[in-house]
Amino acid sequence: MRIAVTGGSGKLGRTVVRELSAAGHAVVNLDRDGTRGPGFVRVDLTDYGQVVDSLTAVGDQHEGVDAVVHLAAVPAPGIVPDVTTFHHNMAATFNVLWAATRLGVRRIVHASSETVLGLPFETPPPYVPVDEEYPARPESTYSLGKHLEETLAIELVRWNPELAITSLRFSNVMDPEDYAQFPSFDADARQRRWNLWGYIDGRDGAQAVLRALETAPAGYDRFIIAAADTVMGRPNAELLAEQFPGVPVRGDVGVHDTLLSIDKARRLLGYEPRHSWRDHAEGA
Repeated sequence: MRIAVTGGSGKLGRTVVRELSAAGHAVVNLDRDGTRGPGFVRVDLTDYGQVVDSLTAVGDQHEGVDAVVHLAAVPAPGIVPDVTTFHHNMAATFNVLWAATRLGVRRIVHASSETVLGLPFETPPPYVPVDEEYPARPESTYSLGKHLEETLAIELVRWNPELAITSLRFSNVMDPEDYAQFPSFDADARQRRWNLWGYIDGRDGAQAVLRALETAPAGYDRFIIAAADTVMGRPNAELLAEQFPGVPVRGDVGVHDTLLSIDKARRLLGYEPRHSWRDHAEGA
């Protein structure tokens, strides 16, 4: 496929561009930031005209795309003022999804966020592991935007039944160089309590994108995308008893198994994390 990746210069985006290209797809990176050269187009995604033009054709870079991976965003709350986060992310997502559907693109992968699950869990989750089954619980302007982006995707698919849009609720993206800090988390479980001690290796995030592009049927669906384990050396039973006493535990959470359920992604996308910070720490 010829695939447009928005935000391809970002932390997850760089890995997605690399892995999609390695899988044999032709990839164009649409971003505000990046280095001039083949595959990169500088685009302000809040400008609808630029979005339409960049998805239609750009010089000798491409003449239309078969799929869109929308990663570009202000990536977390607290980076810029709340209203800026909301205005930027909502405008960019509407422009990308609307332009893609108008141009006849039928495969879209959208970066949602673990935050819609209720992060930072100052109100405890309804149960653990958390999954996609309970209603969104946005607790920040950033998360509210992600929830509304998912709602936008649902309605676009209702209007266009042949369209496939997959929202991936990515956990906190990590690269191998980030893993050196992980052992320090054990000293204070509160430090990473906010997302149930979850993370996602960027390479596994890219794997989820590829799986969604290649396997998702027409329609809309959403998936939590996380690593298979937590960031902690301490066992889950100890962490939950200390930080979330009384929260119901559904099934076996293992010793270090992720508390952000990836069962649905495994079952429907064939997603299977290949990378763990524990392997990196052991020199693997």
